[in-house]
Amino acid sequence: MAYLQTSIATHYHERTKYHPETIASKNKALDWANQPSPFKEYKIGNAIDLKPYLSEERGTSSEPSDRNWRRLSRLLFCSYGLTAKLPTMGAPVYLRAAPSAGGLYPAEVYLISRGTPLLGAGLYNYQPQNHSLIHFWASEVWNDLQAACFWHPALENTQLAIVTTAIFYRSAWRYEDRAYRRIFLDTGHLLGNIELASAMNDYRPHLIGGFRDRAMDALLYLDPEQEGVITVIPLADLLDIRQHLPSGTTALASDIQTQYPEIPDGDLLGYFHQATEIDRAEPPAPPERVEEAISLEDKYNFPFCLKISTKTNPIDWGERLSELESTILRRRSTRAYTGEELTLEELKALLNFTYHPEDYIDQGLDLSPDYFDLDLIETFVAVSGVTGLEEGCYYYAPKAQELRQIRFKNFRRELHFLCLGQELGRDAAAVVFHTADLQKAIAKYGDRAYRYLHMDAGHLGQRLNLAAIHLNLGASGIGGFFDDQVNEVLGIPEDEAVIYITTLGRPRYH
Repeated sequence: MAYLQTSIATHYHERTKYHPETIASKNKALDWANQPSPFKEYKIGNAIDLKPYLSEERGTSSEPSDRNWRRLSRLLFCSYGLTAKLPTMGAPVYLRAAPSAGGLYPAEVYLISRGTPLLGAGLYNYQPQNHSLIHFWASEVWNDLQAACFWHPALENTQLAIVTTAIFYRSAWRYEDRAYRRIFLDTGHLLGNIELASAMNDYRPHLIGGFRDRAMDALLYLDPEQEGVITVIPLADLLDIRQHLPSGTTALASDIQTQYPEIPDGDLLGYFHQATEIDRAEPPAPPERVEEAISLEDKYNFPFCLKISTKTNPIDWGERLSELESTILRRRSTRAYTGEELTLEELKALLNFTYHPEDYIDQGLDLSPDYFDLDLIETFVAVSGVTGLEEGCYYYAPKAQELRQIRFKNFRRELHFLCLGQELGRDAAAVVFHTADLQKAIAKYGDRAYRYLHMDAGHLGQRLNLAAIHLNLGASGIGGFFDDQVNEVLGIPEDEAVIYITTLGRPRYH
């Protein structure tokens, strides 16, 4: 029997919140006997080794095919390649270019080719463990891809598309139903890398989040109970003038489901994912225009509050973005901070790279990279130790490029508590909170909005990560926190759902 309730997205968000009174019951022993592998294996298919094209010799080759292989090889390696191998008592742990909660890496990366001199038509899976492609289906599928994406204009003249998926159990093994949040934050990290790695290699990714889910799953021969398509990303080759495309519609709305049965723990993630799917022959109608309430940018613009301009010079990423590539490959999530202060100029540089890509067009980066809907994401910064900036909680107004103080105190002790007792929250110099008005987002994009919000927050978080590493600072994302208490302590409006937390500070090296 179905019950009339709030939307399934609201239900999922409320039900997967952490609370101080019940958090202990959430810490169940891990089932080590059923620990998932972070790598997908194919028993059939032709392997294409991409490692040779990372070498300097191939990189300077005048052969067009070598140059194109190198571009594709670098794009995939800088997006999701293995960057370190850590020995452990058991199997070694491999780190990748994109961060993942718990090092579980639920994402898989596929390539779909229309048929090019480089890649024959068909389906390819990227194998990060040996930096290769497996051509597991050699047949024309582009027409099916276009149909599943409602004939998106970015697929008309492009020849390659990246598809990211999620293998749900990889993350749910540890984080259970709340893993759905982390899966989409992880995908956002990956999207940040794909955006930047594409720019470094003369591609322009066109992000598509609205597609017929089951058609895409079937196209890649996925078991939708185990793995689902999350994004489709046509790759425009900027060296081919015919592929210089305007940006198309990135996000489409799903239905809003308000009738659903009682869902037992452990089944909520799978049920919610299916509820956010789009299943129709024709594209959904464009989101209805929602009457806009006063924006937070206006709301936190009191004449008496402390306002700090964040305008600054952009980070210099070096000739041909060489320093950006090295930063992506050496990025690590910070394990501990010293508690020392950042400078105000460092904080400005972090915010500038994250929120103002237009300042980096002269360096070859995308003027306006694809997000789903950044107007739905708000940013607050809890400052514990920034030289030249008073302690407290600030609202960041990206259009005005201002930090506006809304709370006046040092929050180190509270941040330690809010981040589930993690010392990262206590010792960070600044903590960035990404939030969203969940009901407003659902009204615009249906229950699928939950996907978009977390991917956009993860994308922003990855830009923060990379800017911090480049400046020899530390950064670490936190997806586990006491949801309601964050709003109460920092003075964030109750209708703002906390989506993601990024801690920033000076790293302690062990």
